[in-house]
Amino acid sequence: METTPHPSLTRRAFVHQVTAAAACSLGREKGQAESVPNFPTTAPYLTPQPAFVDVSRGEPEPHELTGAAQAEARLTAETWRLEITADAMVEAPSIKVPATLERARTLVDGTAIDLPTLRELGQRHEVHCLKALQCLNICEPLGQGLWTGVPLREVLRSCGKMNNVRRIYFWGYHNNDPKQIFQSSLSYSEVMETPPGEPPVFLAYRLNDEPIVPKRGGPVRMLVPWAHGFKSIKWLQHIFLTNDYRINDTYALQNNDPSSFIKTAAYPDALPPQVPSTEPLTLRGQVIVGRSGLQRVEYWLRPVEEASPKLSDDAEELLRGPWLPCTLQPEPDWKAMLPQGIAPQDVLGFDKITGRPRTWPLRYSTARFAAELGQLRPGNYEIRTRAVDLNNYAQPEPAPAQSTGRNNLLVRSFEVV
Repeated sequence: METTPHPSLTRRAFVHQVTAAAACSLGREKGQAESVPNFPTTAPYLTPQPAFVDVSRGEPEPHELTGAAQAEARLTAETWRLEITADAMVEAPSIKVPATLERARTLVDGTAIDLPTLRELGQRHEVHCLKALQCLNICEPLGQGLWTGVPLREVLRSCGKMNNVRRIYFWGYHNNDPKQIFQSSLSYSEVMETPPGEPPVFLAYRLNDEPIVPKRGGPVRMLVPWAHGFKSIKWLQHIFLTNDYRINDTYALQNNDPSSFIKTAAYPDALPPQVPSTEPLTLRGQVIVGRSGLQRVEYWLRPVEEASPKLSDDAEELLRGPWLPCTLQPEPDWKAMLPQGIAPQDVLGFDKITGRPRTWPLRYSTARFAAELGQLRPGNYEIRTRAVDLNNYAQPEPAPAQSTGRNNLLVRSFEVV
């Protein structure tokens, strides 16, 4: 669903579009003035750890372990260990030589990396990254935080010279049942060659400047900023360097694209089933910014009857709209929003001098949007929102297939009485 460039929305152009929308029976009362939405000043930009939506798996789920069982599973700050080893496999005709690592880190010889060692690396290489988590098969983001940790490339460099490494496999604790192992992988280049301006893959040990609790994947989890949540493995304990060119991702075995990126997509908040015609209605929602950035957020208000057909995301009527602009929430007060002791200049994606983000909203994070709909005439309505990325693709394009991540248009239905 590629769109044409959006014209500059002057006040006159906006009023013209509103008038056109009313003429198309969108239900706006005549004479209604344009207004700028009020955004709540108390809404948290960072999601508190307990407020993240949880999509953990396992029986029992690892974060449910307590006491001696939790310590035995190496899921406490004191007992956590990370093994890093190389794959000796040779398989004709494609894997002719094995991967090698100068200094493996193993439990057997007592060299596995512990949390103090990882934090010591952080004294030289620590990064802070604002990132929203989103499951590939769930539309709306699960929460957003300031993640702190050490780039994976620096952890691997601490192990000395590597040879014949094509992929990096990694997995976390999921008890001793092989069927419950949850694993993922990245190419060597993705880990070691971070493009300028992009956040690196990193091992996170703090969330919102607090230790990562077990329910959020702590003590240490992988963070892959541009990817869906299945890449950011929880309860990280094993990294395996291999010359195998094939992926090992658990999600790939379930008809999912293991190399998918987070999509730029807008999701409207739920509306009450009935809205009084005497009260103005405000549309609100959140937009997640994927790798292709964000140009704008739009909404479409559609009056419906009981016999009105359901529309698919590529329906001709939906493509025509009319789509009207939403207002993006301004940047927060970064010094007040960020945890004490972390300056905006220290966060990836922020200018080192001004302390302002290089783009707003930030990629791989969320922002709020709103639109004042005013007083609507009695009747039944549907409302949809969509994001348009910097390549001028309108959601759900450019990749509407669910196997690459759900970004379909959510529909909110309500009645004005």
